[in-house]
Amino acid sequence: LLPLSNSILVFDEIHKYQRWRTFLKGLYDKHKDDIKILVTGSARLDHYRKGGDSLFGRYRLLRLHPFTITEINKNPTQSDLSQLLTYGGFPEPLLKSSPTFHRLWQKERIERVVKQDIRDLENIREISLIELLIDALPERVGSPLSLRSLQGYLEVSHHSVKKWRDILDNMFLTYRISPFGSPKIRAVKKEQKLYLWDWSQVINPGARFENLVASHLLKYCHLLEDTQGYKMELRFIRDTDKREIDFVVLQNKKPLFAVECKSGDKELSKQINYFKERTNIPEFYQVHMKSKDYGDAKKGGRVLPFTKFCQIKALP
Repeated sequence: LLPLSNSILVFDEIHKYQRWRTFLKGLYDKHKDDIKILVTGSARLDHYRKGGDSLFGRYRLLRLHPFTITEINKNPTQSDLSQLLTYGGFPEPLLKSSPTFHRLWQKERIERVVKQDIRDLENIREISLIELLIDALPERVGSPLSLRSLQGYLEVSHHSVKKWRDILDNMFLTYRISPFGSPKIRAVKKEQKLYLWDWSQVINPGARFENLVASHLLKYCHLLEDTQGYKMELRFIRDTDKREIDFVVLQNKKPLFAVECKSGDKELSKQINYFKERTNIPEFYQVHMKSKDYGDAKKGGRVLPFTKFCQIKALP
C-alpha cells in the first residue's frame, strides 16, 4: 500500500519492529519527494538510533520536551505557573490535573523505565539499587551533585554510581549542567548540578521552581540547536567561595544572559552585582513567582515574574 502524495506518515515506537531502519530508509529513498515522515519514540528509540546510524543524512533530530508555560497560555498567569509546578510538564498528568492520577502516573512511569527500558537496554542486576538512587535524587536537585555522597548512601563503588547516573540521563529521567568559568571569579570546574525532567517529583518548593526554570531554559537551548544550528549550552556560575548564579545561557560559547531564581519577589541578589562586574555576561535576570517588576537587565539586573520573563525572551 503506497502512501498518498503530500501525506504525512507518523510512526510511534517503530523501533519495536526489528528491521525498522531498513524499512524507513527504503520508504524515504523511494517516496522522499511525495511524503513527509515523522518518527517518535521513547528513550529506547534514541538508544537504537545511536547504534549504526544507517539513516544518517535522511532525517533531522528534534528533541521533544515537556510542556512549558507559554504553551499552556500565550499570556501566562500565576495560576498557569502553579498548575505547571504542581503537575509537571508531561501531557497526561498536566491536562488531567488530578492529584490521584498524577501520583499513579509518576509511579507507573518510574516502574516502566526501571523494569522495562533499563532492564532491556542495560546489563544491570541491581535494579533495586537503581530505584533507591532515583528516590534519592529529588532532594539533591539544584545542588552540586556529589557522587561520593551517593556512593556512601548506596554502598556501592564509585564506578557503579557514575554508570547509573549516566543511565538515568540516557533514560530521560535526569539531566545535568556544568559550571561556567571565568578567570576573574575562581569558578569551580568539575561540579555539576542535577535536574529532573519531571520537576513535580521535587518536594522542596524553591528547588522545584528552579528545576522548572532549568527545564524551560534547556528547551530554549535545544530549540535553537535543533532548528537553527547554533551551539547552545545551559550552565551555572559558582565560585570557590560558594557565590552562585543559577543559570547562564551560552550561544557559540558566548554568554547571552544569566538567570537567578527566587521563590519570592525579594530584593536583587548581591551575587548578580558581584558577577556582573567580573564576567562578560550582558544581561542578568532574577525571576520569581510573585508580581514585582523593576530594574534593568543590562545595567544592574532586572527582577521580574517568571511568567513575564518567558514572554520577553520568547521561551518556547
